[in-house]
Amino acid sequence: MTLLSHPTVNTFVRALAEALDRDGRLAAFHTTIALGRRSVDVDRARLVQHPVRELARLASLRLGLRPDPRGPLGVDAVYRALDAAVARRLGGAKVVHCYEDGALATFRAARERGVRRIYELPIAHWRTVHALLREEAERLPAWAPTLVAPDDPPEKLARKDEELALAELVVCPSRFVQASLPAGTRSVVAEFGSPPVPPERRAERTGPLRLLFAGQMSQRKGLADVFAALRLLGRGDIEFIVLGALLAPLDFYRREWPHFTHEPPRPHAAVLALMDTCDALVLPSIVEGRALVQQEALSRGLPLIVTANAGGEDLITPGETGWLVPIRDPAALAERIAWLADHRADLPAMRDAARRRASERTWADYARKICAATDTML
Repeated sequence: MTLLSHPTVNTFVRALAEALDRDGRLAAFHTTIALGRRSVDVDRARLVQHPVRELARLASLRLGLRPDPRGPLGVDAVYRALDAAVARRLGGAKVVHCYEDGALATFRAARERGVRRIYELPIAHWRTVHALLREEAERLPAWAPTLVAPDDPPEKLARKDEELALAELVVCPSRFVQASLPAGTRSVVAEFGSPPVPPERRAERTGPLRLLFAGQMSQRKGLADVFAALRLLGRGDIEFIVLGALLAPLDFYRREWPHFTHEPPRPHAAVLALMDTCDALVLPSIVEGRALVQQEALSRGLPLIVTANAGGEDLITPGETGWLVPIRDPAALAERIAWLADHRADLPAMRDAARRRASERTWADYARKICAATDTML
């Protein structure tokens, strides 16, 4: 029986919690709040909520107080409080499954009681993240403010290291994350699932190639390299849509490449609807874990132009579902974008291949891989 713990109920946590519960493998699921967008379909007897500190944090945000992220109403405090509470309530669990920054106390208590310890790391190891973003800030200083580089104090980094050292198995969403782990770390890759693939096929578009970038408007996701690729091409038959939150004034981005349409963040269903109007997704990320937007785009029939560092290497069959390009390589991006613009007749077949690939990556498979790896520990 597995005790699962995470402060928020995001897509991959929900998928695992519900699968464990359906299979009779869930001892308990500990979280802060499980309502509304954070709701989860598990037996109420196995759902344990610890809402006080998270409610206080959310209330402070609503009041415009902007709490210190490292203070008593910050996200770190919420993680630590939940971790401490779970450590006192292991019950009869045989396995604990926790996440980065919220596992240390639980893992210490589990080790003392002989409970097995699984650590899920949704993004690359912190040393890889720090190194890549430092290099990026040196390569493109003007874009450094958009990198949102981690500013973790030494004690938080030490906590991450101890969590990883106490883990007996690390679950990674991609080979990129797995490769970032210290040598000798026992790990397994469990790829995230895709959203449902709609049964109907949309009508073919005419006009310019409609290229989509989706995510924070940061060089962490390679946006500067896309602008550089478009400058290299200088073509008028490519329409570029940028969906994401501004991390600098809009004029900054316009100076890099003026010919794009900015679309602000929106609910998930509206993101999918926008994808239905586009022809391809470009996401040359510098560092991620596994960007879910890749599978969202595939599910809507959009081929991908992405880097392996975006975490979706397994999604790419070159020339069918898209292409992998090296990080920091605008020329390679330009080549693939130009190919799509010049071979519009190939897009219907690529769209069909994209939808098939999306349907092959399910949340059920994600949970099954984790459960299979857990069984080898018992």
